[in-house]
Amino acid sequence: MDLSTWIERHAAFQPRKVAIRFEDQAIDYAALAWRIGRCAGVLASSGVGVGDRVAYLGLNRPEMIELAFACARLGAMLVPLNWRLAPPEHAYILDNAAPRLIVMEAALRAGLDSVLPAVKRIVLGAGLQAWPDGVDAPAAGNAESPILIVYTSGTTGRPKGAVLTQDALLCNALNSVHAHDLASGDRVLTVLPMFHVGGLNIQTLPALHAGAEVVLHRRFDPAATLASIAADRPSLVVLVPATIAAMIEHPRWQATNLSSLRMVTTGSSIVPALLIQAFHERGVPVIQVYGSTETAPIAVYLRAEQARAHMGSTGLPGLHCEAGIRAADGGEAAPGARGEILVRGRNVMREYWRDPAATAEALAGGWFHTGDIGHRDAEGFFYVDERKKDVIISGGENVYPAELEEVLLEDPEVAEAAVVARPHPRWGEEPVAVVVARPGAAPAPKAILQRFDGRLARFKHPRDVVFVERLPRNAMGKVLRHELRAMLAGAERAGG
Repeated sequence: MDLSTWIERHAAFQPRKVAIRFEDQAIDYAALAWRIGRCAGVLASSGVGVGDRVAYLGLNRPEMIELAFACARLGAMLVPLNWRLAPPEHAYILDNAAPRLIVMEAALRAGLDSVLPAVKRIVLGAGLQAWPDGVDAPAAGNAESPILIVYTSGTTGRPKGAVLTQDALLCNALNSVHAHDLASGDRVLTVLPMFHVGGLNIQTLPALHAGAEVVLHRRFDPAATLASIAADRPSLVVLVPATIAAMIEHPRWQATNLSSLRMVTTGSSIVPALLIQAFHERGVPVIQVYGSTETAPIAVYLRAEQARAHMGSTGLPGLHCEAGIRAADGGEAAPGARGEILVRGRNVMREYWRDPAATAEALAGGWFHTGDIGHRDAEGFFYVDERKKDVIISGGENVYPAELEEVLLEDPEVAEAAVVARPHPRWGEEPVAVVVARPGAAPAPKAILQRFDGRLARFKHPRDVVFVERLPRNAMGKVLRHELRAMLAGAERAGG
């Protein structure tokens, strides 16, 4: 059996139950099953088979979900592309993944054509895509088949493709069912981008596993999200801190009826208590989910009944995986003691695509090494203290300093550079470039910031440039980023 069986079975039990609402369309389970079949036929007629990759570049729309299930049926892999990336970033990912086919929205085609013109394409128009009839596509996928390659950058700045199997997505769905008490009567509102595992896997695919309904938005907009909560009456929604902040700052926040929501799920970064309290004051519990791309992502979570008593915690290890905290001596950390968070289970990635060295390091000893530092309290609840390496999380997006520092050091007037996070009231954090100028040089902040144009996605660009005489380093020469973050917390903006 493959994941598309979920939809076939629900179509048999409840064919007229709505599976996906998108704009002015309502797609029931029978129609969704038919569309997945047609999509699989189109892919097969394009030469897609077991082990092949299919890339998707577009905003949220039903076709992306259909592609995921069609790839599952064929034993192929979906490669979701972050539409916010710059063309050179897409070029690297596509060269690494080597897809047989790219499905893209027409509005995004020009940027991709400029970097990889030779790959076969299916271009989606503005309306719902009616997949043309294709050849019959017999099921070739199974639980062990890889289904997703989701690219996530590391401290080297080069993205790595986390390979998730169909069984990993099933295990993740079962964790979601337990975390949310997810059932066929739920209505899930999806506003986060599905090119992230958070948008795709925390609730969207698990809702379809449960036979529930998904209300799908192309992208997040605070006004549209509040209007949908009032009109569509969802019971569940996933939001990151930046989207929560945008909603509670919106003029319609207090007037919007939130009574349909059983809970709000959040994560992606350390969540400020004030954001959680804003929903708690409106009678809606906020639960946190902890995980990463490599864990599908659900690994640790709170449930609604724990939300208030354990506010700030990311919860307990999921029902269908394990999590622990490793102390510096290699043993299990005692309650209250900090250590690295480890995760083990069927939800964990199989490998990093075409990167055996990184795979071996990340999965050493049979555990996924998150690189995140946390602790557990006396009751076993997890808390995240520091995030993976030096990653900056701005508006729910990961920004990796090494990637930005490479651009900065290309400037002939820059001798040294480091990129660190500075707190931001809306986005949580913003990247700031800390620069040491070469002797006799006087680089302008605006000119430095312009070097990122067309190179990296806008959300990655430094928001400011701060000049220092030297970068603080330890005895081994490593930049002491915590000192730079402390310095920036009280510094005035220098430009940009």
